[in-house]
Amino acid sequence: MKKVVHTSSAPAAIGPYSQGIAAGGFVFTSGQLPIDPATGSFAGNTVAEQTRQSLLNVKAILESAGTGIENVVKVTVYLQNMDDFSEMNNTYMSFFPEQAPARSAVEVSRLPKDALVEIEAVAIL
Repeated sequence: MKKVVHTSSAPAAIGPYSQGIAAGGFVFTSGQLPIDPATGSFAGNTVAEQTRQSLLNVKAILESAGTGIENVVKVTVYLQNMDDFSEMNNTYMSFFPEQAPARSAVEVSRLPKDALVEIEAVAIL
């Protein structure tokens, strides 16, 4: 059985998908763009700023589901440019200072709204 996860503390879905799904003892977030839910705009123009906002959105979805960033077991980071890996990584580390989850980071040709980064996560409930 699955449960849709929704919070106003993260950007609303702009298509036929949910912010997150809780199922089988896990929460799966959709990819989070660096959109500030209060303004509907990108939270900055740098990879560091956009990484921070994307992870804040992931965190809000997880908390809405009853878990937290400390329970993340897998993250996928989509970067517009792999040259931005170090900048993304420096911000990312502040969210996972200990026992970092498994992670993949890949360069993609283009992200929605021309974002520099998009991040999705899987966490234990």
